Amino acid sequence: MIAVDASAVIAFFLREEGWKDLARYMVRTVSVDHVVKEFYNAVWKATYLRNRLNRRQAEEALRLFMEYLSKNMELKDEIMYVNDSYRIALSTGLTIYDSLYIALAVKENLPLLTLDQRQRAIARKLGISTVP
Repeated sequence: MIAVDASAVIAFFLREEGWKDLARYMVRTVSVDHVVKEFYNAVWKATYLRNRLNRRQAEEALRLFMEYLSKNMELKDEIMYVNDSYRIALSTGLTIYDSLYIALAVKENLPLLTLDQRQRAIARKLGISTVP
């Protein structure tokens, strides 16, 4: 099992560049429940602001994501990690949102899947292995 952040989830389900490379990591994952809000916001942005998805495509992406959540992803309550994420954010300058995923990986002793280069670098400095 690996911890996964919103950048990877969004890229995978919205089929952004390199999404197929993520498939092997998306079999069994864990994330903070904040990932749901970030995913829905990304779909809204892709539909409403960028006109990248039509409504049918957006609904299909949301359906697939919810199906994935029920079968392949364990969601953890972000409140369990918010104090640690605050400390990480204060010491690194990373946002609380991004720090949540690092705090999850630290506390659960899991590698972190992220496409965010800065988040990946900070996770590694904190002793967390990252994928890919």
